[in-house]
Amino acid sequence: MKKEIRELRGALLDLTGVLNRPQPDAALIDAAGVDLDRALFPLLARVARQGPLGIVELAELVGRDYTTVSRQIAKLESLELVARCPSPADGRVRAAIITDKGRVMTSALDAARQKIIEKLLADWEAEDVRVLARLLRKFADDALEWVGTL
Repeated sequence: MKKEIRELRGALLDLTGVLNRPQPDAALIDAAGVDLDRALFPLLARVARQGPLGIVELAELVGRDYTTVSRQIAKLESLELVARCPSPADGRVRAAIITDKGRVMTSALDAARQKIIEKLLADWEAEDVRVLARLLRKFADDALEWVGTL
């Protein structure tokens, strides 16, 4: 099993490398036909999926400094893509939440992402895609649970 774990680690590093490059985000934004600074994209996506989120929590999720995230959320707020509200978990914290305008944009981005992934998986057997989705979700859930214990 050591060989398989080494291969898994290598694949995860390769995927992380792809996801951390600026070109895929720029291509996705272009394919969606939206006008959005590439640096703001990960924040908008996280707020849409997991919001409302406080700045510190969001900074942790995207691996950025909270002061940078604070400035970027202010920019998203000025574009009316997110709004700020009291956090449900802690009323002293102002959390970012997606707006209707932001949801329209993330829907366009989701549709573009769907097309890109469908193209990547076009030559795969349907059962292989189902297995990948199930196992990747299981692995991600276990990783999230582990991170929660740190």
